[in-house]
Amino acid sequence: MTTLLLATTNAGKLREIRDVLAGLDLEVRALSDIPAVAEPEETGRTFEENARAKALYYAGASGLLTVAEDSGLEIDALDGAPGVYSARFGGERAPAYAEKFALLYRMLAERGAPESPARFACALALARPGGVLFEARGTIEGRITSPPRGTGGFGYDPIFFYPPFGCTLAEVPADRKSSVSHRGQAFRQLRTFLERERRR
Repeated sequence: MTTLLLATTNAGKLREIRDVLAGLDLEVRALSDIPAVAEPEETGRTFEENARAKALYYAGASGLLTVAEDSGLEIDALDGAPGVYSARFGGERAPAYAEKFALLYRMLAERGAPESPARFACALALARPGGVLFEARGTIEGRITSPPRGTGGFGYDPIFFYPPFGCTLAEVPADRKSSVSHRGQAFRQLRTFLERERRR
């Protein structure tokens, strides 16, 4: 059985990814399942660059087949911000999401676009030590809504309104969110790749 390392410590992301990959002939491990490795700096200018760098870094450090992803919220009225800085938005001390929401609302009010179009984007990379084997990207389009709504999901889900559902992504069950989410899209592509490789 192949071991696959999921290079994230985010519990919400781990749940979503494990659900999408469930049933594959894989031993799925998280970073908490291997000896501690220092986190790499995320210096890429795109989600793809960060995902690729993390996958190669953790594959090299662990010797395992590794998948890493980078994802975030892009708001049109803020020229794509917070983008690759989504997790660090509001400062390096990583304020609570309620503080991030308040800051975004203030910035959007200043731009006169409180319900700006926005999207979630996710890029993933699958790597072995020394090389990237597969990359994928997923996006979901919506808009910002105020006030935050819903208690499901995580991160920016409570302020991301998805018109086809008529609600935020924090207001739907996890399986329904995953059926359309940026991360679900990207990891379903990975699942297809892994299934195809196994049949070869």
